[in-house]
Amino acid sequence: MKKGTTKTSPRLEDVARKAGVSISTASKALHDNPRVSEQTRNLVHRIAEELSYTPNAMAQSLVTGMSGTIGLVTSDMQGRFCTQILMGAENVCSAQSISVLLANARNDPTFEAMHIQKLLSLNVDGLIMMGRETDPRPSLGQNLAVPVVYAYAPSEDPSDASITCDNTGAGRLAINHLISCGRRHIAIIGGDESFAAATDRAEGALNALADAGLKLAGPLRYGTWHGDWGRGATRLLLDQNIQFDAIVCQNDQIARGCIDVLKERGIRVPDDVAVIGHDNWFEIVTLSRPELTSIDNLATDIGSQAANMLLDAIQGYPHHGVKSLPCKLVQRESTICLE
Repeated sequence: MKKGTTKTSPRLEDVARKAGVSISTASKALHDNPRVSEQTRNLVHRIAEELSYTPNAMAQSLVTGMSGTIGLVTSDMQGRFCTQILMGAENVCSAQSISVLLANARNDPTFEAMHIQKLLSLNVDGLIMMGRETDPRPSLGQNLAVPVVYAYAPSEDPSDASITCDNTGAGRLAINHLISCGRRHIAIIGGDESFAAATDRAEGALNALADAGLKLAGPLRYGTWHGDWGRGATRLLLDQNIQFDAIVCQNDQIARGCIDVLKERGIRVPDDVAVIGHDNWFEIVTLSRPELTSIDNLATDIGSQAANMLLDAIQGYPHHGVKSLPCKLVQRESTICLE
């Protein structure tokens, strides 16, 4: 190379020209967009490698109108599901070289609005709005410059795209599992009745009992989501001489408290009473003695499907309505079949 000259870095236009495709198609191929044929994607990747082409984010944004980033605004940074939903979204986005920018709204509408505006100023291609519970939340409306998907907490507007877990199905799943284990006198310890998760899980459980021709053992009591409530509610069941051979606890913390009291009273779990929780909180279910059977919300799947829905919308194929993902039962030692 002559002194004073500089080597020009290959550009996206060079890759597109050599591949015989448009610049837009080349960009999509390099991001492994499934709407570009596998043959074209492979061709563009091969040529990019031959030319030692490295994408320039700013240049690509100017050419395609896309920044290659999405925003995820969460109200659950300290909660159980934020990390799992974020991981699910990142698994999908990273496969297409898209970055996820995380913002913590702290369950505060003012913080949420501030973060949305900041993310929009960074030219994100879309937003995932994640709530801390499954109660419907207000819609951001239809006038944002980018598409939005609501994860875990669905939008109140049926024209929006939302994805959450099927809590009603989870309640039914818990009861049917216990029935399959030979249990017929099943009690329920509810969480906070002001949460849709508590009432939805109870609805599913009660319907499953009715379908099986069974009645609930004792009254359905709601309380809090904490272990102290699990202990108190279990003492009430025992002190009132209610006959039961299984207890559905609406989260794992309640179940931990429940098992503590049963063991204090000399009641064997699962031999005398089977116990099932909800959330599949690893630190609780695996340290419980016996290890706790629990319902998993599959939050990682919620995150990955939310990301797929958002990427579809970015490509011009929006989803509408609420999609409810089935939960999964993870059986451990606290529920066994009676002989």
